[in-house]
Amino acid sequence: MTKLAFVATHGSENPTKAIFPFLQAKAAVDAGMEAEISLMGDAVVLIRDQVIGSVLPVGWPPLSEVFEAVVKHKIPIFV
Repeated sequence: MTKLAFVATHGSENPTKAIFPFLQAKAAVDAGMEAEISLMGDAVVLIRDQVIGSVLPVGWPPLSEVFEAVVKHKIPIFV
């Protein structure tokens, strides 16, 4: 089985770029692959509940919705 690692480096200062690793990991798992997410640099704040609820990217669902799916799929997140 293919396993993909997604690295997040953008935090809440750029919500549209911050959500991409979460969307990509969710899509990979939906496609039958394994995935994991690593949070680095500014992205480490994305693991906090207060931040998850405040990240509203342009053209994508809120991070809170995508994060819920990531948790449901049991995608590992490394900080």
